[in-house]
Amino acid sequence: MNCALIVAGGTGSRMKMDTNKQFLKLNDKEVVIRTMEAFDTNLNIDEIIVVLKKEEIEFFKTKILPNYRFIKPIKLVEGGKQRQDSVYNGLKALDKDCKNVLVHDGARPFVTQEIINDTVSKLKELGAVVVAVKVKDTIKYVDEEHNIESTLNRDSLFAVQTPQAFRYKMLLKAYEHAYENEITGTDDSSLVEKLGYKVKIIDGSYDNIKITTKEDLDFAYQILKRKGE
Repeated sequence: MNCALIVAGGTGSRMKMDTNKQFLKLNDKEVVIRTMEAFDTNLNIDEIIVVLKKEEIEFFKTKILPNYRFIKPIKLVEGGKQRQDSVYNGLKALDKDCKNVLVHDGARPFVTQEIINDTVSKLKELGAVVVAVKVKDTIKYVDEEHNIESTLNRDSLFAVQTPQAFRYKMLLKAYEHAYENEITGTDDSSLVEKLGYKVKIIDGSYDNIKITTKEDLDFAYQILKRKGE
């Protein structure tokens, strides 16, 4: 059983908006709804968990969700203070028969069927995979005073996206280990890595953006236009 865990508890702080960025509309459809639909229409996904801020669950359940029809079961889960807490809450709410879990940002609405299918396929073989793209820019490592110390090898650098996918028991174990040892990770993969597991990078897409700023919204509309919307 493959489960999608969509983390949608963010805010609009970097956009300087009071509205949760996941609830912003792109061509009359909320960002998070577009994200959910990508997993709902994928034949490899059996269950969808959406993690939201506690105060937004009722609003989402009564004002947004009834406007759309989903094929798969949708379970809404209360998030936590940080993203790590929200993912952990989502993991604990997954179906007991869940074997593999794909963790995805609710604000990444342009994940494709090809990416989801490739993630599930490679996960069966490897056990832990992360979607990413090669870094385009030259990356400099600097000291505390912003003096350049070194130029990193661009060929070895990747910008990590989501989904990040793992065997369910592996990821749950990684989260439990993190809480037991007061570890905070920047993403799901970093917690799995700390247990000594190998995590494989697979190809993402430069269109698979996370909508965080107003500039991202502009880019999102360009993507929609290119796709014919």
